[in-house]
Amino acid sequence: MTNTNQEAHEKLLSEKKRLLETIKLGGGLKNIQKQHERGKLIARERIDYLIDDNTDFFEIGAFVGHDMYPEHGGCPAGGTVGGLGYISGRLCVIVANDQTVKAGAYFPITGKKNLRFQEIAMQNHLPIIYLVDSAGVFLPMQDEIFPDREHFGRVFYNNSLMSGMGITQIAAVLGSCVAGGAYLPIMSDETLMVEGQSSIFLAGPYLVKAAVGEDIDAETLGGAATHTEISGIADYKFKTEQECLDQVKRTISKLGKKTMAGFDRIEPLLPTKNASEILEILPALRTKPYNMLEIIERLVDNSEFDEFKKDYGKTIICGYARIDGWAVGIVANQRMVVKSAKGEVQIGGVIYNDSADKAARFVMNCNQKKIPLVFLQDVTGFMVGSRSEHSGITKDGAKMVNAVSNSIVPKFTIIIGNSYGAGNYAMCGKAYNPHFIYTWHSGKIAVMGGEQAAKTLLQTQVGSMKAKGKELTKEEEDDILQQITERYNAQTTPYYAAARLWVDEIIDPADTRKVISKGIEAANHAPIERDFRTGVFQV
Repeated sequence: MTNTNQEAHEKLLSEKKRLLETIKLGGGLKNIQKQHERGKLIARERIDYLIDDNTDFFEIGAFVGHDMYPEHGGCPAGGTVGGLGYISGRLCVIVANDQTVKAGAYFPITGKKNLRFQEIAMQNHLPIIYLVDSAGVFLPMQDEIFPDREHFGRVFYNNSLMSGMGITQIAAVLGSCVAGGAYLPIMSDETLMVEGQSSIFLAGPYLVKAAVGEDIDAETLGGAATHTEISGIADYKFKTEQECLDQVKRTISKLGKKTMAGFDRIEPLLPTKNASEILEILPALRTKPYNMLEIIERLVDNSEFDEFKKDYGKTIICGYARIDGWAVGIVANQRMVVKSAKGEVQIGGVIYNDSADKAARFVMNCNQKKIPLVFLQDVTGFMVGSRSEHSGITKDGAKMVNAVSNSIVPKFTIIIGNSYGAGNYAMCGKAYNPHFIYTWHSGKIAVMGGEQAAKTLLQTQVGSMKAKGKELTKEEEDDILQQITERYNAQTTPYYAAARLWVDEIIDPADTRKVISKGIEAANHAPIERDFRTGVFQV
């Protein structure tokens, strides 16, 4: 362990912090000032007012949209602020349109982010609060947000599903709510509006004039008085945002209690090994080995970890522990070069036959015992070559994927380092429906490592040119390789992943215990309603 690792990580964390401060300005200080001049709060101020005093808002997706849509001026935080927060003592999902970003309009990534919050509410049976202030679909990109299965219309489909599931939905309309977006508050359980500020209509005054020739102002067409006194669409009207949000608090305070899943929790204990040392242990260079057990012992209560099949399948570590008092099963990639039970040298970060077999068995055990699963990813993929293929690596890998896919207990994934290829899948990547998935600043997600990918792509490109009769010089090949490498590396950063919601958030390693604990707390609201079955696989 050297200070070199720590210095490199602290630099990256400082860069992340600076970027987050910029993102939190949304559409910029000028647009924030306009909101305030109109007597309106901005999204984060609304959330801060809504949640209980002396509690923290657990933001999800802050980096969504990062460096996307530069031709349209960008979309900080995807134009939506959301996450988990306590309202009147109840854990809720809160979603707030950011009116400072293109008037709260829905970009493609905005729709994806809003659907993610609804998914969290459904998966964890949590009440969801919509703080609505949106101009609707961003028209210049309507073809990428309007018609498809996972586009804007899916929001209202989910409204209907959640209603059928008995999940509380409250819409506080604090500004515009137009076109298709007008369905969201009406499909919620209760709709609240603010006089002189809120509006709900399928078509605004300009479109009404163009369509039917009628002259009408926004307040008369679809304001708070209209919808509480004439149409009956809204349930409450208030003079200020604060009064509106106070009603949300009162409504949530009266919700009945539901059956919990019953995951085991005792009095939490801090790790006896200092979590700040993680930055010293984790190599700055992602190709260097380290002992994952040292990381685990700085995340779990009292640094106690009961390792499962310790001497078998050594490139995956499995075992039981507690995190913030919650019982968990941990599946982690071991990055040390180790020897198998047969004395064979195994490369760290690679999943071998025995490792996959062990992990599958452990995942099944945790499902049998109703213990939530935590995956710590630093994986370069499954072992390749004739020896592995003849030993049935695909079969053993499929067994692990099958067990992870069919798990009924909550799954939480933390990408610590590499997350490559089928290793991403087996270790519960985004495609395998983890309840929450996070990455450290050091995470990299890709189909393979940058160097291997760049050389593979170079060979393909050079081969194509040769087929056309063009020979490249060594300098030309080196130039192409550099371009490919730079482009590929840019697509493997944690920011690229977080911008596209491949992960829920980029977190500081020091916050890992907190995010896992909060995730299990959320998941504990949803009782397990089916038995664990793996289906058919090759044993």
